[in-house]
Amino acid sequence: MIWLTWRQFRGSAAMTAAALAVLGVALAVTGPGLSSRYAAGIADCTPNDTCADFFDRFFGEYQIPFLALTLVVLILPALAGLFWGAPLVTRELEAGTHLLVWNQSITRARWLAVKLGLTGLVAVAAAGLCGLAVTWWSDPLDRSAVPEMARMAPLVFGARGITPVGYAAFAFVLGVTLGVLVRRTLPAMALTLIAFALIQLAMPLLVRPHLIPPVTSTFELGRTNVEGTVPPGRQGGAMQIFLSTSAVPGHAGAWVLSSDLVDPSGRVVGGGGASGPSSTIARSVPVSTTSGPCAPTGGLGSDTCTAEINRLGYRQQATYQPLERFWPLQWIETGIYALLTLALAWLCFRRIRRGLS
Repeated sequence: MIWLTWRQFRGSAAMTAAALAVLGVALAVTGPGLSSRYAAGIADCTPNDTCADFFDRFFGEYQIPFLALTLVVLILPALAGLFWGAPLVTRELEAGTHLLVWNQSITRARWLAVKLGLTGLVAVAAAGLCGLAVTWWSDPLDRSAVPEMARMAPLVFGARGITPVGYAAFAFVLGVTLGVLVRRTLPAMALTLIAFALIQLAMPLLVRPHLIPPVTSTFELGRTNVEGTVPPGRQGGAMQIFLSTSAVPGHAGAWVLSSDLVDPSGRVVGGGGASGPSSTIARSVPVSTTSGPCAPTGGLGSDTCTAEINRLGYRQQATYQPLERFWPLQWIETGIYALLTLALAWLCFRRIRRGLS
């Protein structure tokens, strides 16, 4: 049975191995140079420099391969479910070859166990090796990326560490399960793609933020969390401050779930009509712009103006998951997908034993 399953699957396995080998060689050749350049850039930063300029240049130069590799890792589990999982049983059911096997000494449970075990192991190994290789290669870029592309960001988190292993196992068994239920290859592939995409969207939006209770803190305003200010218009009014929604001081790489400006009493400050970068929110601050630190002659938007806003008691209130929770969240999320995979596998065995002929 193992030999037969391998003969049916060896073509796809060989193509996957070849693609991974090419990717591995490319990463192995370029990775050390990437790390060396990052280390040299950090070493050249002056003691009072935040290295922000170097980070922007470094990440900007490698942004396209960074995004491409991230996308490859995210897509690989879906491909395993779509092209390996969904047709695994439906191909046999449509051709009727399963009856030939079941009429031999092979039980239905053993038939499915071998197919799930062998093909699923290859899918998990491919996703795991690809994910870990890209995690190693991208480490310097993860450290220098903008907050929206940092390691804890929803898009990047799923393409790092061990989560691709859980995704691949789940997507593969999901495809097999839907194939067993609908008994047709093309509908099973379509349903697998839709179901997996919906679950992958729900996880970072609804589940992952609460796997570990997030931290809520208040921070003084500064260069990390203020993108800029705008003076009142001709009609007067309050100064507009653009508060970052993706960064908090002292916690580089944190995943910011919510961010707002609060006044000295702790109430959320209302918004203004100004528009800024998509990663900011505009908030109205009643500070004088005709005299004092925030006057145009005193440096509107400067550090002295920000210090004046802090003196008045305004703070950033943010809820976030710190970078230190990256690996705990990785293990918890992978465990959830492992449990879902086991539940789907149980459903497959139950269906094969009782519902198929």
